[in-house]
Amino acid sequence: MRQSQLFTKTERNAPKDEATVNAQLLARAGFVSKLMAGVYSYLPLGLRVLNNIENIVREEMDAVGGQEISMPMIHPKSVWATTGGWDKIDVLFKVKSRTEKDYALGQSEEEVVTPLVMKYVNTYKDLPKAVYQINWKFRDELRSKSGLMRGVEFLMKDMYSFHETQEDFERFYAETKKAYFKIFERMGLTAKATEASGGAFTQKVSYEFMVLTDAGEDTILYCDACDFCVNVEIAKEREDEKCTRCKKGILMKARASEVGNVFDLGQKFAKDFDVTYADKDGKRQYPIMGCFGIGISRAMGVIVEKYHDERGIIWPDSVAPFAAHVLALGGANGEKTYESLQKAGIKVLYDDREISAGEKFAEADLIGIPWRIVVSSKLGDMVEVKRRTEADPRIVDIKEALRIIKK
Repeated sequence: MRQSQLFTKTERNAPKDEATVNAQLLARAGFVSKLMAGVYSYLPLGLRVLNNIENIVREEMDAVGGQEISMPMIHPKSVWATTGGWDKIDVLFKVKSRTEKDYALGQSEEEVVTPLVMKYVNTYKDLPKAVYQINWKFRDELRSKSGLMRGVEFLMKDMYSFHETQEDFERFYAETKKAYFKIFERMGLTAKATEASGGAFTQKVSYEFMVLTDAGEDTILYCDACDFCVNVEIAKEREDEKCTRCKKGILMKARASEVGNVFDLGQKFAKDFDVTYADKDGKRQYPIMGCFGIGISRAMGVIVEKYHDERGIIWPDSVAPFAAHVLALGGANGEKTYESLQKAGIKVLYDDREISAGEKFAEADLIGIPWRIVVSSKLGDMVEVKRRTEADPRIVDIKEALRIIKK
């Protein structure tokens, strides 16, 4: 993509109404534009990042046997009344039509997915099943803050699994837990599986996948010697105490941001809708259900909170909008370099605009694409290659530049 054709522009100053780093940098760099508190437009660069995060999640959910579907975002009141959610869930958006019918905007999809999947489950032979979607959700937050990390409208992956036994759910949870760690690792994030309250979804203990960050809205206790981690809201332990699980480590307190969660739903929703299957003896049984969520747009905000410096964003390679940023300086022609990168299959943003070198360097650092390639008349047939995190560039020919970036 040619930067001269990009309809968005960077901004010198951060928006006055944004307090968090992710919101400030994403707005300044032209990735998002705020419509109102908790609601953003995702601009060309931002949408590319969202799509990259989606694809990582999609690949790993497919790998554990999830089947992708797309469910409605507007639901009839009847399905939420059936589960009790209409009166109990305070963040549920309620909408009345011109015909006086009541609807809800989806904040989760148990009310839709349970009768949908069980329509196709007749016997135990049809289980287990897992379906997921990547879709927009709506929550009537009293105070939307933290930029992309707490939205009224947000992009989420939610997967729902159906099982014959609790043991099979536990098996699938263990498999999906590994996939979750892999997903976050691929994004450049280190997550901790944290015991938490099930909230409005279940009375059982749930698991939140937390990334340590000072911008986080949760406080957790984690062991410095094993993988034990718990949200302080349900913790019986205290900071600096010995870990009761491994008996070796000490519990440390930290701020963290939730990027994913898992709920053991048991048989609640199946019983609410009275949907059953025939077991091996022909008796009707309710399936065990699980819910597995990942915040796609939230993850984008968390990545920026973790990867930035005083100059701007530093995107991990796996989610960056482009792999390379070509800067043509002093009237130099960067077309050959731009075309060479494209032919090599490298996604590239080409800054072909007639502005000063200083402006180009500053904007490149703000946008945060992993590799910067400078073309100028002073360099002749050579180019200057520098990773966003490196201090000093390397002067190489274009063939070597391709090799470096591909490696």
